[in-house]
Amino acid sequence: MDCYTCERTAEADGLAPRELIGGDEYWRVAHAFNSSLPGWLVLVPRRHVTSLAALTDEEAAGLGRWQVRLSRALAEVTGCAKTYVAQFAEAEGFAHVHFHVVPRGVDHPAEFRGPRVFGLLGAEPAVGPEEMDGLALRLRAALGTG
Repeated sequence: MDCYTCERTAEADGLAPRELIGGDEYWRVAHAFNSSLPGWLVLVPRRHVTSLAALTDEEAAGLGRWQVRLSRALAEVTGCAKTYVAQFAEAEGFAHVHFHVVPRGVDHPAEFRGPRVFGLLGAEPAVGPEEMDGLALRLRAALGTG
């Protein structure tokens, strides 16, 4: 299988907290692995989907609920002023539809606001596994899933 998201989803029972913050039968929530911004989440369909138009009605109904739930949990856990939500699924190996749910803090640098927040994806230093797992556990508690 050459889909990173599907590979992770297939290993659901053995995933670290950062890889399974929450979810249901249609969606899984993980912390972005290559972000320098703590709390940068990705919301991924559990089945392989490469286009937003290919979501089922059930998946689409859950999408809105998850985006709001995650935004509320991020506000509670990180104190962010708002969240950004974006979907592209264009990077090599990441064509699987995924939604970025990104906390924008009160003191978030102006040069990384709006779409420029993607400058923090792949930037150093990346959030480490221990910090991601700690955040994941706090987010699980805020979501009522952990």
